[in-house]
Amino acid sequence: MDKQLNAQQAVKEDKEDKRKKKEQKTKSVGETEEKITTERTTPEDKNEKRKETDSTEAKEVETQVKLAELQDKYLRLSAEFDNYRKRTLKERIELTKSAAESVLTSLLPVMDDFDRSISIMETVSDYKALKEGINLIYAKMQDFLKQNGVKEIEAMGKEFDTDLHEAVTKIPAEEKKKKGRVVDVTQKGYYLNDKIIRYSKVVVGE
Repeated sequence: MDKQLNAQQAVKEDKEDKRKKKEQKTKSVGETEEKITTERTTPEDKNEKRKETDSTEAKEVETQVKLAELQDKYLRLSAEFDNYRKRTLKERIELTKSAAESVLTSLLPVMDDFDRSISIMETVSDYKALKEGINLIYAKMQDFLKQNGVKEIEAMGKEFDTDLHEAVTKIPAEEKKKKGRVVDVTQKGYYLNDKIIRYSKVVVGE
């Protein structure tokens, strides 16, 4: 029994010795290869590696410089656009004010005519002349509206159109042909450059 145990122990120790020798041999080979590689590194190789490192660092610096330039360019463009937006908004407001001023200035002569007519009404005895004066003022007002793109919507006698007219009421038509047509206009409608700014308020026959 002891002999058998001793034999097994001997085999085990033999295997352990072989494993250690193999590991030592592998380590020795690795160290030798590393030593050979180190010994084979020439000054030229070292210079080449240094150049590669310097080149990489230079590229990084160049990239950072370009990035800074792009950021600066973006900030400049953003500031310029903001200034452009503010300037355009200011010009638009001024243009609107100028347009309103121009319209009101053109309307003042009509108001002058009304003032004169009111003054004359207190002393005039010729109402025919007064009527003619009022008609002249009315014609002048119509010309003013036309010059500014305002045009009356024709409604009287026309077929009722919901795109143009607003029916305030309906009444029985005296004639069959007046059914569905405008028989009276209570408030005129107007276009501004072909855009409706006020619908005609009308009475429709039925």
